[in-house]
Amino acid sequence: MQHILILGAGLSASSLIKYLLDHSEQYDWHIRLGDLSVETAQAKINNHPRGAAFYFDVNDENLCREEVKKADIVVSMLPASLHFKVARACVDFGKNMVTASYVSPQIEALNEEAKAKNVLILNEIGVDPGIDHMSAMQVIDRIKTLGGEITSFQSSTGGLVAPKYDNNPWNYKFTWNPRNVVLAGQGVSKFIRNGKYKYIPYHKLFKRIVRTEVLDYGEFEIYPNRDSLKYREIYGLDHIPSMFRGTMRRPGYSRSWNIFVQLGMTDDSFIIEDSENMTYREFVNSFLEYETKIPVETKLANYLGIEEESEIMYKLRWLDLFKPIKIGLKRATPAQILQHILLKKWVLDKEDKDMIVMQHRFEYTLKNQNKVILSSMAIEGTDQTHTAMSKTVGYPVAIACKLILTGKIKDVGVKLPLDASIYEPVLEELQSFGIQFIEEEIES
Repeated sequence: MQHILILGAGLSASSLIKYLLDHSEQYDWHIRLGDLSVETAQAKINNHPRGAAFYFDVNDENLCREEVKKADIVVSMLPASLHFKVARACVDFGKNMVTASYVSPQIEALNEEAKAKNVLILNEIGVDPGIDHMSAMQVIDRIKTLGGEITSFQSSTGGLVAPKYDNNPWNYKFTWNPRNVVLAGQGVSKFIRNGKYKYIPYHKLFKRIVRTEVLDYGEFEIYPNRDSLKYREIYGLDHIPSMFRGTMRRPGYSRSWNIFVQLGMTDDSFIIEDSENMTYREFVNSFLEYETKIPVETKLANYLGIEEESEIMYKLRWLDLFKPIKIGLKRATPAQILQHILLKKWVLDKEDKDMIVMQHRFEYTLKNQNKVILSSMAIEGTDQTHTAMSKTVGYPVAIACKLILTGKIKDVGVKLPLDASIYEPVLEELQSFGIQFIEEEIES
């Protein structure tokens, strides 16, 4: 019997846990699931005869090392900042590890030691990062094999609410970590277009959008991710003239979200005084000029140069921003207050389902001809446990875990899923779960 240790029983781990339990009899696995909430872990195991739930705190070093020592493979679904403690124990005890998170410099530094111990630390095999890497590399390698030269690569992903349940004026609901949504894009976004480096500061980011259509799901807008340039090396496209990665939202979202950016409501660097006694309306007013005779709505519209009865103002009113609702958060930053307000309105209703959309655009030359491939994927969640996010994060991790345990993946060291030996079998099996890319050859 092989022993699989899963650390973290959060929502994104739901499909992963189910997959491994469903295959546990076939492959003679036992799954041990640890979480700070034993009740959450027990609910995910659901009395399965080949599963067990237990209390786990990664900061208890002795507990962490003891659990890793007993396992044949470790799957870390903990917050990204906590993976290194697990990875350190895995290398020490010669255990393979899989995680969906970005590889950190600390974990990257374990590469040579992991190789010496014959250990694989496989990172970035969720959705983004993960499915984006694998689906992109599959096409990039195919074009290179044909002798083509890639001149432009664009890639974008979005976590949204499925169309049937898209029933608010923002066309958006939280389908993953709300804090990450509020803080998204901060810093400087970097990409390259036709050999020219482009840099977009945060306060201009949500004005610099492009548009696309994805399969039968209609139109989306895309704002740039922070650092597209690093993917040239990751994908072996060091000299490519154009490289761009972005985040997808429905049309109109970025222009409206930009209001929060321009006001300063997404700032997480300072505390709002007496925030627990402040109202939503006072929160908005705190960013505007001191003028007692002009209504807050009018001041805001004037400050932003928009009509008071505009679509954007309607969206802000829909969030109850101008109402005297007490915030009730002590010592909160603007970003925390904004998140608190949005959580009242952007939560998924009980029957709602989410959606993941992803699209790559490859421009290349082959035999003196310019060609374009558009590769698109969209998947909706089954319910609020097995969401599209849970599926696209969890299934690649679970499949990779199986391939490692069965000896199909033999790599060692700190790796990303960029090699055909990893991405081909993972992408092939993902199709059985409806996670597949539709390719179109279009006019350049």
